[in-house]
Amino acid sequence: MAKSKISMGQVFKTIILPRKNTLLVGLVLIIISRMASLILPGASKYLMDDVIVNKDMHMLKLLLLAVTGAIVVQAVTSFLLTKLLSVEAQRLISQLRVKVQKQVLHLPIRFFDNSKSGELVSRIMTDVEGVRNLVGTGLVQLIGGILTSVVSLFLLIKISPLMTVYVLIPVAIFGVVSLKAFSFIRPIFRERGKINADVTGRLTETLNGIRVIKGFNAEEQEIASFDQGVFRLFENVRKSLTSTSLITSSATLLLGLASTGIMGIGGYMIMNNELTIGDFLSFTLYLGFMIAPIVQMSNIGSQLTEAFAGLDRTEELMNMELEGSEEDRNIVLEKIDGDIIFEDVSFQYDEGKEVLHHISFTAKPGSVTALVGSSGSGKTTIAGLAASFLKPISGSIKIDGNEVGKVKLNSYRSHLGVVLQDDFLFEGSIRENILFPRPNASEDELKKAVKAAHVQEFTDRFDDGLETLIGERGIKLSGGQRQRIAIARAILADPKILILDEATSNLDTESESLIQESLKILMEGRTTFVIAHRLSTIRQADQILVIENGEIVERGKHDELIAKQGRYFDLYTYQARI
Repeated sequence: MAKSKISMGQVFKTIILPRKNTLLVGLVLIIISRMASLILPGASKYLMDDVIVNKDMHMLKLLLLAVTGAIVVQAVTSFLLTKLLSVEAQRLISQLRVKVQKQVLHLPIRFFDNSKSGELVSRIMTDVEGVRNLVGTGLVQLIGGILTSVVSLFLLIKISPLMTVYVLIPVAIFGVVSLKAFSFIRPIFRERGKINADVTGRLTETLNGIRVIKGFNAEEQEIASFDQGVFRLFENVRKSLTSTSLITSSATLLLGLASTGIMGIGGYMIMNNELTIGDFLSFTLYLGFMIAPIVQMSNIGSQLTEAFAGLDRTEELMNMELEGSEEDRNIVLEKIDGDIIFEDVSFQYDEGKEVLHHISFTAKPGSVTALVGSSGSGKTTIAGLAASFLKPISGSIKIDGNEVGKVKLNSYRSHLGVVLQDDFLFEGSIRENILFPRPNASEDELKKAVKAAHVQEFTDRFDDGLETLIGERGIKLSGGQRQRIAIARAILADPKILILDEATSNLDTESESLIQESLKILMEGRTTFVIAHRLSTIRQADQILVIENGEIVERGKHDELIAKQGRYFDLYTYQARI
């Protein structure tokens, strides 16, 4: 996919324009602040040329009052400006994070298969932070700085056109250098976001897989991998620091030369009575007010460049096609019987590498379809297609006569329940995990699900019962305990279509016998797809599909397939011997 590059027009339309009133108030505040700051240079001229010379105490008091008032105005406006815009910037960051997370959650499963979770966390949390420099004080200070520079320029011209022209030459050179540098820096900041996401992603994986790392004594290689990522990040930061230091150094050199020249020209003009000491002091101070925003703008420019780089990466995510976004998905399933038909379905994960070939079968309402075969044969892919996690490249999948590809995904999945092979649990309590599909379920419904999945047999031994905290991914529980919670979650969801992917894979023999009874209750009246390596768990299935190399090589009931003495017979008798 081509890299998206967000334009100033897009930023203005989507970020700045909706907050125009807040930014306008901020702009008025910064104009008042900058105008108040110009009181001091003007007052210094009167102090040197009139007050001191004439020993005018009354005028001195007025000048002091004016300068004090200007300082108070600057302090108040600065406080209001920061409070107003900084808060708005943080609100925008929060809104963008929610918007990006919403977008990410609605992306297809395939996107997540090709992305690291830590990288996505970085893109959601970090990439949007730069907008604080667009809506915060950064952009307003940029505009206020330009205004201050322009006003100061006119005042400088009024005092001495000759010295002003001399100053403008190095300032113009500095402007050209800055523009060139910023065009070079933006791709560096963009790449930094990518590197940061990669490093964060790897670090997240390392922490999640700490038991595997320690089990294989692989700490050193993970340290080396992280070290390489951090070094790449350092190299990127070094490049940006070099570029920004070039801007700062250019400012120091060029503006230093300007100050030296002003000292010479001003001294010459004072000695020839062409300029008063007050005018010279006033010119010097106004020069600072013109140059300071320009130097500040180089810093703000770096911040804005970083903001645009982060928005570029955010724009990439926001432009990705959402799952189920096809225009012809307009069928809403209020109720379903659960009649699922696969007609000549083929599928591929990668271009030109088909993993399912012309799959056809019917799963009648309330029936149990078992998918068996060796690892990598395509069983889980068929289940993923049935769950609408994947889309076929050819053929069709129908639910109650409707093309699944034309059904609104949320209306289909509201009738779907899954118990996956990795029995993923969220950090929190056992109760929260079981209630996940139906947070508002009654206590009675919860207890029925707990009892049906035999969860109470181990929660009764815990001091906190269902309120027991299970740790990240349920790390504090055994595999069988996690699996029973996952089954209780599916029972509570009360789906019409049920997908069990190795639902008894982590259970010991005693637990399995209990769960088989629970699953029997769960599967009643539901169209169920069962994937199981333990063939003893699917003997009662209405139909068994034997999958090999992405094709259905046998189909039928258990006794029929045993009698054929084909592939299923080989698998079953091999397991019986084990």
